[in-house]
Amino acid sequence: MASHECRLRVRYAETDQMGIVYHANYLIWMEIGRVELVRSLGLSYKRMEEAEGLYLSVIEANCRYLFPARYDQEIAVATEIVKANSRSVEFAYRIAACEPARVLATGYTRHIWLNREMRPCRIPEHYASLIAASAGRKEPETARDE
Repeated sequence: MASHECRLRVRYAETDQMGIVYHANYLIWMEIGRVELVRSLGLSYKRMEEAEGLYLSVIEANCRYLFPARYDQEIAVATEIVKANSRSVEFAYRIAACEPARVLATGYTRHIWLNREMRPCRIPEHYASLIAASAGRKEPETARDE
């Protein structure tokens, strides 16, 4: 299963007056993790959008908050693809403090592929195979409308 970890330092602008990270910023960190995972697979969102007319739209997001992240804390965002087919993909996330080592939040996002007209579509086989293999399968799962 493909996974990727990136590290960030909590910025002052991401916190409230008590120095605790505002909850919506965890979703931004998930996006950073997702983009970096896709990039590590040799794919580029920008290229898929410009050349192929493919867009990856969030249809569900979940975050379970376990401990607060705080200003200037170094965090690690671990991301993996857990499900994929030619129409959709699901990513899982673990956001952890580096020192002291502690899981701060876990979550997932589900996405569908859209074409230039913003309608659901299937991605080309070469992308579907790569993403499905990254989710731990040799072949893409049979597409189904979800």
